[in-house]
Amino acid sequence: MRADGSVFGMIPTRAFQFCHPLRTASSFGYYVFPAMDFYVVWDSQDNSIWWYQDEEGPRYLLSDPLQYPGQEHAFNAAAPDDLKGWSIPWIEALPEPGYLQIWSGLIAWTRPGTSLLVRPPANHPRGPGFEAFEGIVETDVWFGPLFTNVRLLRTDRPIAFRRDVPIAQVQPIPRDVYSNESLKRMSVVSSLRDFSEEDWQAYRESVIKPSRDPGRPHGAYAVKARKRRAGECPFAAKRETSEIVFAN
Repeated sequence: MRADGSVFGMIPTRAFQFCHPLRTASSFGYYVFPAMDFYVVWDSQDNSIWWYQDEEGPRYLLSDPLQYPGQEHAFNAAAPDDLKGWSIPWIEALPEPGYLQIWSGLIAWTRPGTSLLVRPPANHPRGPGFEAFEGIVETDVWFGPLFTNVRLLRTDRPIAFRRDVPIAQVQPIPRDVYSNESLKRMSVVSSLRDFSEEDWQAYRESVIKPSRDPGRPHGAYAVKARKRRAGECPFAAKRETSEIVFAN
């Protein structure tokens, strides 16, 4: 589902109303949920991980990849003959101690030049007992399962994965923004004396002008950001390069 700017109502009301950067990051992309409620228990002594769906049901040792219930039969019924038996595993224990690979149930395509960043949900409380890794998948050229890798953080106690709590957030990003060529176009100025007049003017507009106006409305940055998206912002920076500049 589309990611939510309020993070299911978990962020403070004041932040939701006035913090445009937080809302933008929270709503960027799509939530991915586990396919069902389930639990795992990690025994760190021998690195065994047990999977079970409920307290009364059977437990399965994740020594082999686990298929989602009914997935293998459904796949074989729909797949061409040469692909039968190649259903994607749902959950698999990785060789590293306490690591799981969980398939989202999704296979994704993106338009040329666009990849998918798979990451923990932005500004969402982390699930108790595990943390998800981040990865970038070039889904414009690779048509395959969208996995999430997680690290289990506690042992000998059940760790719950709930189908109504997102396990990942998937965000489309242009490939050129994380290319070496783009990331090398960065510089650092070591002194405020290196600021240009354009930099100082931007500082006046962003910091000084609002501070001198005690009656200014809240959320001015959000209004300016929305106008910029519509091409109306008079103070939008007009940099000639895509360089990122950090000032110490």
